[in-house]
Order: sequence, then C-alpha cells, then structure tokens
Amino acid sequence: MKVLDNLTETLAPTYAAPGPLGIKSWAEEDRPREKLLAKGRAALSDAELIAILLGSGTVKLSAVDVAKLMLQGVGYDLNELARQSVKQLCRHPGIGEAKAIAVVAALELGRRRKEADAPARTTITCSRDIYNLVRPNLMDLPHEEFWVILLNRANVVMRKVAVSQGGVAGTVADPKMIFKEALEQLASSIILVHNHPSGNRQPSAADLALTKKLRQAGDFLDLPVLDHLIYTDRGYYSFADEGVL
Repeated sequence: MKVLDNLTETLAPTYAAPGPLGIKSWAEEDRPREKLLAKGRAALSDAELIAILLGSGTVKLSAVDVAKLMLQGVGYDLNELARQSVKQLCRHPGIGEAKAIAVVAALELGRRRKEADAPARTTITCSRDIYNLVRPNLMDLPHEEFWVILLNRANVVMRKVAVSQGGVAGTVADPKMIFKEALEQLASSIILVHNHPSGNRQPSAADLALTKKLRQAGDFLDLPVLDHLIYTDRGYYSFADEGVL
C-alpha cells in the first residue's frame, strides 16, 4: 500500500487539471471581437464588451474572466462601475493603469452621450428642405462636390454623405460609391445633390445623363432616387420639381 501511495504522489502532477483556456483557444464565434462582428454589439454581454476594452487577461484568467470579476465587485451595476476611479479599478486582478483608463474613458463617453440632447431629425417634405439641409456644406465653395442624402421610409434624413470632390467645372460621381453608402446604411431612398460654383442652376447634358442612369440603378435596387438638386448660393434646380427625374 505504501508503494501505491508513493506511486500516486509521483503521478499526481502529471494528471493535474489544465489551466483556464485563453480567448484565442475559444471557438471563433465565441470570441468577443469576432462575435461582435458576426452578430452585432447587442449580442455581447457586459463582460464581453468590457473584455474588448481590456484587450487581454492574465496567465490564469481570460479577459472575459477579468471583466466578470470587475462587474462582480460592483454588484453587476454598470452605473456603479462608472463611479469607480482608476485607482479603484486597479485593485482587480489583471487590471493595470492602462486598462483601467480605457474602461473609465469608455464609460465617460457613455455618460456624455446620455446627457447630450438628441439632435433634431430632419424630414424632407420638399426641395426647399433639401436646399436648407445642404447649404451649410456647399455654401461659398469654389469647386464642385457631389453629395447623397440617405432617407428612411418616413423620409427622415439618416445621413448626408460627400461622395466626391472635383474642380470648378465638374466632379465625378461614381454610382457604385453612391449606392454602396445607401445599401450599407439600409436606406429606403436617396436624394442626389451637387453644386455649380458658377451660379448657373441649369443642368448640363452630363447632369441629365447621370441622373437618368442613377434613377434606373435605384429602381433596380429598390432604392428610389427622389430628387437631384443642383445647388447654387442664390438658389437651386430640382429635377423632381421640373419633372425631369
């Protein structure tokens, strides 16, 4: 029996339980960063989101484990976590000053966003609304720019995007770039805008041809082009108002 005991003691370290697996050893869909890319930010737990901020864990703890310990220390209350100082966060295992600062900075951004007033959302009801919307972007420009306005189903502006910038006489509007922005943002319709620094509101033959081409592409993609506005500092030309869209 004594020989057997000695043998057991000798072999015991060989059969010791393995240590915790690092995040890199997890299935790809379970890693926080990959999970966010594949399923969206809402699919991640609080601990997984914090783990992305931390970037790494310790020899014995994954970044998610470290994040769980942080949350456990504040009763899983994010508001209480936001009140923690850098010094307090550094008391948790695996949290150095740099990681604590990253967490504090992220939570401060969240607080500021919460306090900020929601920006007024613009609804497009007529060509004058379009003109007023882009005027701050195009006023007094000495060169041409091409913009696209992305709208939701209620004709509320989602974004306005500068697609290209050219010279005094013209600019290149790449249909692929225009519809790429709209498709990525899941827009329901778009409005095209470009300026004429010369002050001439009338469309050129190239403007007419491009508008027709983009309207046809929009119809094919179920992304209707509602209008194309030629902007000048003293007024505008609306393809929709003129019935040439």
